[in-house]
Amino acid sequence: MTLDADEARKAGIKVEKLQWREETEQITVTGTIEPNQNKLARVAPRISGRIIEVTAGLGDNVRQGQTLALLNSIEMGDARSAYLQAQSEVELAQANFKRAERLLSEHIIPKKDYLLARYNLTKAQAGLRAATDRLRLLDVDPSITAKSGLVAVFPVVAPFAGTVIAKTAVMGELAPQDQPLVTVADLSTVWIEADLFEKDLSEAKTGAHATVSIVAYPNEHFQGRLTYISSTMDPQSRTVKARVEAPNPDGKLKPGMFATVNIASGTGGKALMVPEVAVTLMQDTPTVFVAEKGGFEPRPVEVGERFAGKAVIKSGLAAGERVVVSGAYSLKARILKSQIGETD
Repeated sequence: MTLDADEARKAGIKVEKLQWREETEQITVTGTIEPNQNKLARVAPRISGRIIEVTAGLGDNVRQGQTLALLNSIEMGDARSAYLQAQSEVELAQANFKRAERLLSEHIIPKKDYLLARYNLTKAQAGLRAATDRLRLLDVDPSITAKSGLVAVFPVVAPFAGTVIAKTAVMGELAPQDQPLVTVADLSTVWIEADLFEKDLSEAKTGAHATVSIVAYPNEHFQGRLTYISSTMDPQSRTVKARVEAPNPDGKLKPGMFATVNIASGTGGKALMVPEVAVTLMQDTPTVFVAEKGGFEPRPVEVGERFAGKAVIKSGLAAGERVVVSGAYSLKARILKSQIGETD
């Protein structure tokens, strides 16, 4: 089949020279995609309260410090009232101390009255520190408290930027202390939890490169690293828990999905390899298109192992030949169309 340069470009045809490459041995396992547990937070209030507003929904992307829900709490009201009272006591004690300091310098009051005023100021300042610390332990900024008219209301906020993947908060319900209302996960990286068979343990090493495939995106492969191998084995299945961590910038890897993971375990020698998409079936025979004589010739091949989006070519091609690595299906469609035309 012959195509000019413009037709080849429009058909998305890309040609590369076939070369010997290192064939990496693989351990293939199946696993489940999970949120990165180091970047997951089940956000719960420090004290119980009634939910008066829910501002985050499932699937929402939230920023660090964003309010997820508002609660009304008697305990929070008491804590804020104590803080406001402590502030007032400090202001009064400061004024009395300054007055006593002035009167002492003018020899109007005895020194014991001055010392009493200083003691009262120190005591009031200690009370304010205690009230401030109590608010901070409840994740409330004391500097905002004095300006807020809603003394008993406090926010439940996101500890970091992420996505809301679970929510139990319902407006009007009572939220018990330490019961998660919203779960936030940073899904920019995910974990793939898998089981390694006993026979593969000698080949699997933490830090090894891994390629992740999922059914939802059959033509895409996601890269990751083997980051964890358990120290214990399940006596029933004779497997060991393992974990692959993979970047997920586009959010395509979603928690709960099943995944196939190929973990690099060593080098198995040299092989001729092409992208899997370069291999197409012609009359039920694996075929690769070779660029030669100003056109493209379909060449039957014997395919070996497939991994990480690559297929090993055992026979039918030679190193140095220029093969179609993208657009093979367009060439196949043109051939089938021409054969139909000849039949007609």
